[in-house]
This record gives sequence, C-alpha cells and structure tokens, in this order.
Amino acid sequence: MRMRVWIYGSVSCAMVILFVASVARFYHPGTGFTSLIGFPAGHDYEVPAMRGVPHYDYADFSYDGQFYAQLALDPLLRDQATDRAMDMAPFRARRILFSWTAHALGLGRPAWILEAYALQNVVCWLILAALLTRWMPPTTGRGLALWSACLFSHGTLWSVRFALLDVPSLTLTTLAVVAVEKGRPLLSAVIIGIAGLGRETNLLALASQPIPRDRRAWARLLPVVFLAVLPMLIWLDYLRSIYRSTLLAHTDQLMLGTGLIKGWQDVIFIDVKNGGLFSLAGVWLCLLISVAVQAVYLLVRREYETPWWRVAIVYALLMVFLDRVLADPNTGAITRVLLPMTVGFNVLLASETRWTRFWPWFALGNLHLLGVATFKGL
Repeated sequence: MRMRVWIYGSVSCAMVILFVASVARFYHPGTGFTSLIGFPAGHDYEVPAMRGVPHYDYADFSYDGQFYAQLALDPLLRDQATDRAMDMAPFRARRILFSWTAHALGLGRPAWILEAYALQNVVCWLILAALLTRWMPPTTGRGLALWSACLFSHGTLWSVRFALLDVPSLTLTTLAVVAVEKGRPLLSAVIIGIAGLGRETNLLALASQPIPRDRRAWARLLPVVFLAVLPMLIWLDYLRSIYRSTLLAHTDQLMLGTGLIKGWQDVIFIDVKNGGLFSLAGVWLCLLISVAVQAVYLLVRREYETPWWRVAIVYALLMVFLDRVLADPNTGAITRVLLPMTVGFNVLLASETRWTRFWPWFALGNLHLLGVATFKGL
C-alpha cells in the first residue's frame, strides 16, 4: 500500500515538474516569458509605455491576454492611450484585478509588470495543484486521474498558455469553497468579492455559501452577499466616471441557448463534416461533449449540501447564456469559462464508489484532455 502511495505521489510530482519545464520553454533571452501573453506584431494595439519594453511578438496570431497585460501598465486608466490599445475598453477595464496584482508584483516597473502578468497563471496553477489535493489526493489511481484532469484540462492549459484570467479566477474560487467548508462564510465572501474584480462571473461562487434554512440564516446571508458585491460596485462606479457605461453588448445571441446550439451545429455539420472525426474538428467535438456530460452528471447527482455541486451547477446553467464566440470551441473559451464546473464535476466524481460508474463518467466528462494535443509548447 505504501509503495502504491509513493508511486502515485512520485507521478504527480513528475507531472508538476513536466508542467514547469514546459512553461520554461517559453522563456526567450531579452523578452523573458512575455511569449506567454500573445502580443501581435505591428504594435497597433500597444500603449506607448509598452513600446519601449522588450516583449515577444507573434506574426500570425494574438490573444486577449495582451489587453490585460497593458492594463497592468496603467491600472487606474488615467491615460487615454490605454483605451485606444484595447478592443473593448469598458469590458476589459471591468476585469482589473489581475492587472492590479501584476502591477504590484512588478513594483511599477513596466518590464517587471509584463513578466509578473505572464507568470501569474503559472503561480496560480501551482497553488491550485496543492489546493485540489483536499478533495482528490493524487495518492491513488483515481485520485491521480481526477487531479490531473483538472490541472491539465483544456481550459486550464489554455489559460496558462495565453496568460488569461481563468486559472487565477479558479484559484480564488477554490479558496472561497475551502473557506465555506471550514465554516468561514464571511472570509469566503471577501475572497469572492476580490475575485469579482477579476471577472464578473466569479461572483457565481456565492453559490458555495451554506443554504439558509431559517430567518437567522437568511439574515447572515445578507452581509455575505454585500461583502461579495461591494468591491465590484465601487470599481464600476469609478469606471462610470471614465466611460458613460461599463456594460458592453458584444453578442449577437438572440435567445438563451442560441450560442451553444450554434456551436454544436457548426462543429458537427461544418467542421467535422468537412475535416473528418479524426481531425482538429473532432477535438472540438470532444470539448463540447465533455462539458455536456459534466452538466448531465451534475443534474443526475444532485448533492445540494455540497458547496462544489452548487458552484458547478450554476456554471452549468451559465452555458445557456454563452454567446456564439464563447460557445465556439475553436476559440478555446468554453472550457475556460466553465472551469469551475469541470472541477466541481471531478470533485463529486471522487466519491463514486463503483468503478463501473466512475470510469465511464470520468472518460466522457474529461474528453477535453484530448485538446492537450493541440497545444504548442505546453
């Protein structure tokens, strides 16, 4: 028994080392780890403050991390050039937290700020690896499988690869759930309030709060909700002094579920039909199947008293609100946005006693792992 624990523990440590080694490959002399961010060549979307800072540019693509990295250079949005450097300025500005942390960690120095922003996901991934052992210790075959499925999921690696907001957000959500499980709902609310500054959907972690059973419980819930939403309200009020509105309508979705249905239709009837099941389109189909299976499992196994179930089911409902861009697996967004559902699914799966139920659900719900093959460098 001890030998098995040692073997599985060694494998988990080796996987962490492999992850760190993969990230190290993105280091380039002169530009550091800025290749993780995804800056485009041409400098059309760069603030003047960044043009004098060495950073890695890609000739053929870019990704959203570039905007939040530049926000870190001007975290209070005092320079109008910051707006011109972003594609959707009010929308990006709402999600300011991890730009603030990068600015603080970089001690206000532009070159250090970019490095700090690029590596935030890596640090949060390592923290998350430790936190997840609370529910899925990688000392058994099943535990190692579940732990790996969360840490090496398509959404997790995509966030790390492009220095996005998802893994840091998931780390804070996980800390909030830990606080609830330890009987500290107010601390959880504070964490959620901070996380809400990173992305508004992080407030959905309020679902982890204990279910109120009487008037006293409802009364205790009110200050919890207030603490959670207050930081975002204050920041939105500040943004309204800069923009007329911080709300951004950038979706063509007309009805609930339209984006998700469109995503399925495009993948099945266009991408898979043209490229074949064993092409990249087949991987996209696996991503959609995995999140669908996770949602079904949560509906079948209703554990209302489990904080992770409550968080995960709320994110399952969030799927029907996704617009066409987010629901399109080609963008890499759907698995990132629904990461708390993926973790919640695997946490619940850890308590399955029958292998005949565990492994089929695990295999189908974690088909997103096939997407790892599409990453370059990680």
